[in-house]
Amino acid sequence: MKEQLLALKNKGLNELENIKDIAGLEALRVAYFGKKGQLTSLMKQIGKVPPDIRPEIGKLANTIKAALSKAIEKKRSEIVASKAGKKEEITDVTLPGRKPVRGHVHPVNTVITDVCSIFSQMGFRVVTGPDIELDYYNFEALNLPKDHPARDMQDTFYVSPNVVLRTHTSPIQVRVMEKTPPPVSIIAPGSVYRRDSDVSHTPMFHQVEGLLVDNDVSFGDLKGILTAFIHQMFGSDTEIRFRPSFFPFTEPSAEVDIQCVICKGKGCRTCSHTGWLEILGSGMVDPEVFRSVDYDTELYSGFAFGMGIERIAMLKYGIDDIQLFFKNDIMFLTQF
Repeated sequence: MKEQLLALKNKGLNELENIKDIAGLEALRVAYFGKKGQLTSLMKQIGKVPPDIRPEIGKLANTIKAALSKAIEKKRSEIVASKAGKKEEITDVTLPGRKPVRGHVHPVNTVITDVCSIFSQMGFRVVTGPDIELDYYNFEALNLPKDHPARDMQDTFYVSPNVVLRTHTSPIQVRVMEKTPPPVSIIAPGSVYRRDSDVSHTPMFHQVEGLLVDNDVSFGDLKGILTAFIHQMFGSDTEIRFRPSFFPFTEPSAEVDIQCVICKGKGCRTCSHTGWLEILGSGMVDPEVFRSVDYDTELYSGFAFGMGIERIAMLKYGIDDIQLFFKNDIMFLTQF
């Protein structure tokens, strides 16, 4: 029995050397380990072996079975690895191509472009300025001295006592007026920063502010410009109203509302059941601002306005959470 088991082991290992594929390997396994396999049949005869050598023969049979099983699995791995290395990729040229995912303009940038385009057609020039701004340009030159209570209206990020992250793009207006004599007509898009964060506010957002200075500029001119802009942005049937308000750098000042784009003025949760939505602030430039840039307040007058781009985008596209603009959610962005 011992010689038979050793001979069967050697025979199996020799046959294994000539196996080239998985099918042949499976046939070999069945030939030795199947119900009628050679090793299986031989192991069934161990019960007829004399009792004194039966444990030795049984141990040898199990050792041989384990050795052959291990050799078969090793050969299987070699065959699989060999086939994988030689496998050639087959390209079916009749299948339709897979289009790569293409990026597109972010909705905030789309609205910025639309706003700039509308005002450019009216003769406004697009200008930009630094995000990190001096306190003087961000506040003082805009009629907001250090002890002015209106500074509390804006929660400011301070880099140092006299340097801030700009809270609006109005400093650009001052910088332009310092270098440019009237007439001036500009719009200033850009990022602004305030310490505020909830579903309708983020620490960084975008604004577009406008300025027009010339002889005999009136509040009527302001209303005409903003009415034309709103009708182009939201549709010619959009109702508009101007409400008195307060801004330190304009006097008189007004906030501009449009009829709620969700309920069409009937009243809903979005407009707090008023039928109106505030979209921008505006007003006639305060003479103190002109004095800071050496403009003659007797000769020149002007108006300024500012709007949050994310708010315009939320109203235009019916979005109820401003933070969606900054989360880079592909399912959200692909809607635009």
